[in-house]
Amino acid sequence: MILTCGEALFDMFARPSDTAAHGVAIEGVIGGSPLNVALGLARMGTDAGLFTRISTDMLGRRLAAFMDDNSVARDHCVGTDNPTTVSLIETGPDGHPLYSIYCNGTADCSMEQSDIPAALDDAVAAIHLGSFATVVEPTGETLRTFARREADRRFISFDPNVRTMVVSDLDLWRERIAEMLPLAGIVKASDEDLRLLWPDKPLEWFVEQALVAGADLVFVTRGPDGAIAASADGRLMHVPGAQVDVVDTVGAGDTFMAACLHHLSADGALGRGSARNVDVGAMAAFAIRASALTCTRRGADLPTLAQIEAFAA
Repeated sequence: MILTCGEALFDMFARPSDTAAHGVAIEGVIGGSPLNVALGLARMGTDAGLFTRISTDMLGRRLAAFMDDNSVARDHCVGTDNPTTVSLIETGPDGHPLYSIYCNGTADCSMEQSDIPAALDDAVAAIHLGSFATVVEPTGETLRTFARREADRRFISFDPNVRTMVVSDLDLWRERIAEMLPLAGIVKASDEDLRLLWPDKPLEWFVEQALVAGADLVFVTRGPDGAIAASADGRLMHVPGAQVDVVDTVGAGDTFMAACLHHLSADGALGRGSARNVDVGAMAAFAIRASALTCTRRGADLPTLAQIEAFAA
């Protein structure tokens, strides 16, 4: 099993109301980067679970039902009366989302050290962390403590997935990324995030930093331009993108991450040292196809393995 850690929330897609002047019509879709990754893994056939706090409110109950319906284990979810995090999204003409996230005192942003499981079952082979849950407190310190405890025993995956509308301090994001890189066996980041954090550095600079810190595999996603893929054994390549009609890009990066982890799991390579021996180009191409499919759908509606294979054919 791969255990993802962090936020589980509702993405509220906003559009102009058909009936009220200056009003807004809302469609709620389940999301949150770590939950998206778990969903993608489950749909691709890899056992997945989520470690987070889930509210007992109406939205939290829907999150729990969604996880059950999609075979995402919630054995490590902790119940709370704190409300569910809500992300308000306005989609631009190019499908690029603009976020406003409401997370002050919400369930997944109020995790405490006492929520950390005393021990993990041997079936948990890898742990994935990322997005604003690793930065916003007290959840951030809780998850980073958990990662430090498990790093010598389990494969760690990390995707910064920067969200400045939650934490605007770029120096803090840089500090947390520097803290996480030595723990991670696989690291994925978007070109958009890296240019925000290090505007004067080439994308390959971050790849080198992650490899020097100890990662086996590093990926930088570049939207329609594909991805940079690198391995600790010295391979580095630019893998082209897949052209599709984009509805929105919500969940595309999470799909890429899930596809990479599924690929490693299927190859029996979820471990430090063994991961660097996979065909990194084939892994990136598989993840790019999976991400492209998500972009053809509304919200984080991640594809199944059969759909990805059909798209490749």
